[in-house]
Parts: sequence; C-alpha cells; structure tokens
Amino acid sequence: MKNSERASYIRGLMEGLQLDPNAKETKVLNAMADLLDDLCAAIEELEDGFSDLGEVLDEIDEDLGNLEADYYGDDEDEDDACGCEGCHHHHHHDDETEFEVTCPSCGEGITLTDDMLEEGGIICPHCGEHLEFDFDEEDEDEEDGDGCCCCGDKEEGEGSCGCGCGGEEKK
Repeated sequence: MKNSERASYIRGLMEGLQLDPNAKETKVLNAMADLLDDLCAAIEELEDGFSDLGEVLDEIDEDLGNLEADYYGDDEDEDDACGCEGCHHHHHHDDETEFEVTCPSCGEGITLTDDMLEEGGIICPHCGEHLEFDFDEEDEDEEDGDGCCCCGDKEEGEGSCGCGCGGEEKK
C-alpha cells in the first residue's frame, strides 16, 4: 500500500468516528491528516524525480561508455599484462625492459617501459601528477666514467678529448 493510500485510510477512520467538528481535538486531527496528505504528495514527487534522475544517469553512463570506446578504442582482444582492468595506457607485450619507480608526489610505485621513458614524461596513474624524465647524455657519460675527467667528452685515445688534459684531471 502506498503512503497516499494509507493516509486516505486514516482519514476514513477519522470520519468514521463521527467526531464533533467544533472540538479542539477534531481540529488537531484534521490538521494532522491534511499535513499527512501534503507529506505523502511531496514524497511521491521526490520518488518520481529520483526515478527520472536514475534513468538520465543510466543514459549518461551509456553515452560515456560509448565515448570511452571511441576515444580509447576497444582493446578487449589485447591481454592486460599490467593487470589493470580497463586501463588506457598502451600495452607493449614485447620483451621490453621495465623499470619500477616511485612517484615523488604520492609515493606509489609505477612500472615504466623504455618507450614510456622515451616519451619524456607520463601522468602518474595514482595521483595524476605529470612526471617528466630528462636524460642528459653528458651526465650519463660522466657518471659512467667514460668521459673526460674535466670536460666530459668521450675519449678516443689519450689527449683526444679536445681539452688538452690528456685524460688527467687538472688541479
């Protein structure tokens, strides 16, 4: 039984009591029955609005799903090697080298591939922070010890780096 039907039933019970219409108690009960009718009508409107809102939300969800499929493509035939269901980054299923790094913003671990590093940056999948990768070849040469001790150039032979140090550090 709906709330409005229950309110009508209560009103019928009140009328069956044959209360004195001039009594204070009757006026209070009639006011309460009127309030009950108004509340039932308001609840019914809210329920209808809620139902309409649910239908609109379902339509929006379906439209969003279609947009995602159009934008990201249907990659259902690809294996999700990363283990993330519905992820939208490119999967490379070759024997690529993977690197595990920690996001400096959120501290979560991120697995990177050579291709991702070559792109120069990514968006952290955990916090959305843009992370940039900058590799300076000269810095790598100096760290590897393959470059000149003072200018960083690759040495082909003794004294061939171009600075004239002969491969010995200047003091």
